[in-house]
Amino acid sequence: MKNVGLIGCGNIAETYFRAQEYFNNINIIACADINSEASKKCAKEFNINAQSVEEILLNPEVDIILNITIPQAHYEVSKKILEKGKHVYSEKPMSVKYDHAKELLKISKEKSLYFGNAPDTFLGGGGQLSRELIDKGEIGEILTGNFIFAFPGMQTCHPNPESWFQQGGGPVIDMGPYFFTALVNLLGPAKNVRARGTKFFNNRIFDIGPKKGKKFNVDIPTSYMLDVEFHNGAVIQGFLSFDVNNHSRNHMELYGTKGSIIVPDPNMFGGPVSLSKELGSDWKNYSVENKPLGKTNIFSQSSRSNEAPQQSNYRGAGLSEMINAIENKKLHRCNGELALHVIDIIETTMISATNKQELKMRTICSKPEPFLDSEIKKILK
Repeated sequence: MKNVGLIGCGNIAETYFRAQEYFNNINIIACADINSEASKKCAKEFNINAQSVEEILLNPEVDIILNITIPQAHYEVSKKILEKGKHVYSEKPMSVKYDHAKELLKISKEKSLYFGNAPDTFLGGGGQLSRELIDKGEIGEILTGNFIFAFPGMQTCHPNPESWFQQGGGPVIDMGPYFFTALVNLLGPAKNVRARGTKFFNNRIFDIGPKKGKKFNVDIPTSYMLDVEFHNGAVIQGFLSFDVNNHSRNHMELYGTKGSIIVPDPNMFGGPVSLSKELGSDWKNYSVENKPLGKTNIFSQSSRSNEAPQQSNYRGAGLSEMINAIENKKLHRCNGELALHVIDIIETTMISATNKQELKMRTICSKPEPFLDSEIKKILK
């Protein structure tokens, strides 16, 4: 077990505190936030110590710091953590800029520190069963596919959504990590991308909270269409948008030489996974309820808008798996090389959209090793 300090006491903090109920090696002992009232509230709710950011960085009892600040602060906070000689596990993305992410990885290697990064949802039952079926050749060689994330925008569910519509925000940075990490887990590293981005409105209206009804500015594209080619030859088409009220498409479909697979929501851990092998055949659903990180564990609406009932959310699995890797001196799956490649895909997508040209990735990474049920059970309570 490792002692964990948490920096950033926003909405997602609740999810990581809940991870202690599932995993046997996470012990959050202190929290900090630039807003001292937020850290005091968090500390009182979860019966831990509230500290300043500097205090938690210097706390000798803290082994790992969980960085769940806003994306625009990830680089600065993670760099300070590494410079103080502590391991880092950061919320996605690693940084909003590729060069900064590359620097963080360099520092962590120089100091022999672990750098872990969300998303860890690909470790869940849905992502791992999809990987297992693909690795077994159930749909043959994957040729193409598509994915989609589309909803009206964070102003519908968050009282302070401005950062999602400013530089360092947007649907590619916000949701791209889930889809790109899932695809690297299934297909391996990306090779190049061609993208187009569009901003349909110059401002949005707060839908909830104390600023409800007021306007705020939109500075960046809010919808992206993209084609990503992978080193294995597959070409995947994607759509990421903050401009869609409703749609009925599957989150991700992959098409192979022997069949097709519907991969469940990469933003969650559950299933089912669906497979169709013969022309015109029905889809066969594969439940993941028997998987240790696939079983439904959300039965009522939490404070997080995407946690509707009857879903599986085991966020913190990546942190727990990293702690296990530290203790056993091995590479963790949500590692810095994977996170750097994902931010490479993200930034290259946005540059491609701006320049209106196909661009090559600057990095390559290995596919994470499959996360076997036998390994998962070792870190579960």
